[in-house]
Amino acid sequence: MAETIIKVDLKKSPYENENIHNRWHPDIPMASMVKPGDDFIIECVDWTGGQIEDNDCADDVRDVDLSKVHFLSGPVGVEGAEPGDLLVVDILDIGAFDDSQWGFNGFFSKQNGGGFLTEHFPEAQKSIWDFKGMFTSSRHVPGVEFAGLIHPGLIGCLPSKEMLDIWNTREKGLVDTNPTRVPELATLPYADTAHMGKMTGEAAKAAAAEGARTVPPREHGGNCDIKDLSRGSKVYFPVYVKDAGLSVGDLHFSQGDGEITFCGAIEMAGWIHMRVSLIKGGMSKYGIKNPIFKPSPITPKYDDYLIFEGISVDEEGTQHYLDVHIAYRQACLNAIEYLTKFGYTKAQAYAILGVAPVQGHISGVVDIPNACATLWLPTDIFDFDVNPNVDGPKIELDGSVDIPLSKDK
Repeated sequence: MAETIIKVDLKKSPYENENIHNRWHPDIPMASMVKPGDDFIIECVDWTGGQIEDNDCADDVRDVDLSKVHFLSGPVGVEGAEPGDLLVVDILDIGAFDDSQWGFNGFFSKQNGGGFLTEHFPEAQKSIWDFKGMFTSSRHVPGVEFAGLIHPGLIGCLPSKEMLDIWNTREKGLVDTNPTRVPELATLPYADTAHMGKMTGEAAKAAAAEGARTVPPREHGGNCDIKDLSRGSKVYFPVYVKDAGLSVGDLHFSQGDGEITFCGAIEMAGWIHMRVSLIKGGMSKYGIKNPIFKPSPITPKYDDYLIFEGISVDEEGTQHYLDVHIAYRQACLNAIEYLTKFGYTKAQAYAILGVAPVQGHISGVVDIPNACATLWLPTDIFDFDVNPNVDGPKIELDGSVDIPLSKDK
């Protein structure tokens, strides 16, 4: 059996584990070393480090400290890896812990992170999803069950100092264009809640002051939230520092394309089994700037979809020029409105789009002035028929169950 090279204890704070970190910095020491060809298992806490509980109250989502996230296991050093190489990572398997067979989905309040549709859902809410083997369902969102496409939301290698400086400069420049915006335009370095792994003393303080936050995807990979990066995937990561420094976390049981609720997947703690190898000089050989990957050969088989279109016209009727962001938002809002006709609340419909294996597509970006984006909703995940017909929608849900809403402080 593969060796578990990083272990976690869900009963302890991630800050007590020197093999976990929550910032990107080139000087974070390697938690473990492996050789090309090795396979190994890494355990991961959920991305918040246990801040969210399995209950029917959303106050923990309202109060979550997002300056602490994401908690990543690693970095894992690969012997012989040098800047300019490609680190090849085979994701062999992923799973939840036997004693933690549940996950959560949440909407963050507009005042604390927001989300893709934060203007429509400004208050914190959450749903709990129970795992039954490869399937999941929720007491908060009745009428749906689907197979999980388990994947790491966040995986990547350490940046070089030069790359770290580029990240911090360009993101600060963006924040400076509107420094009081809510939610903020980017998350800048914040030392107070940083956990720098095995770094201690003055070195840790200095690194924490400039360590990049883990919120966005960047050139090294990071928080890409790609649902198809599942078991059986092969990923090619650019290497920017000696030994590469591979870290992973933010495990998801399932997610729709876009992770539109921000805490938009079914977040979980668990383990991931990986194998690594190297392509020397691979970045220049293949002209790679960002990671590329081959998807899993094992995916949930859903063949029947309802596909919702959206165009570059916002909710107020304002025309935008080939704006894919607005087009996808409109596709999501159209799907939410449709699902309410079957008895779902808008919050339940929003959660479904965030956690179920929906597909998002950029369907057209040349027909001025409207880009067209589409959201593909698998119909087989529902316990009832959601297709249009001449008789109209049949109300299947009585509205007695809804996603918990946070209370006023």
